[in-house]
Amino acid sequence: MSNQQQILQQAQKRSAESNFPYTGALTPREAFEILQVNPEALLVDVRTQAELELVGRIPNAINIEWATYPGMVKNQDFAKQLADHVDKNLMVIFMCRTGGRSHNAAVVAEQLGFTNAYNMLEGFEGEANELKQRTMINGWKHAGLPWTN
Repeated sequence: MSNQQQILQQAQKRSAESNFPYTGALTPREAFEILQVNPEALLVDVRTQAELELVGRIPNAINIEWATYPGMVKNQDFAKQLADHVDKNLMVIFMCRTGGRSHNAAVVAEQLGFTNAYNMLEGFEGEANELKQRTMINGWKHAGLPWTN
């Protein structure tokens, strides 16, 4: 069994144990590894344009906002934009700041018929510590994975 298969099995197990309706839940390191070895895997960043500009972005990720800034108003066109820009047959990994909006995006993707939808747990910045600082506990940036400003 390949490392990719082991990662995906673990992600699917996490999803099943948590009763998530989508295919799987990946850690940032697992998502990165899958993106490196699977040319049909796509990272969809659902953070706002402001977050991308102020906090950073992951190279080659597609951005479809779950909510808009300011006000974090839900993007009513999210489902249509996702369906218009992403092939339902690809492996799609959703990512946000901490894993909440990306969870919601993966649920919507599954409802739209995406058969290989994954949520990236922890998100780009990860959980906040007791001082309300992010990137100190977990997340993409904490893991030292590639990103740009």
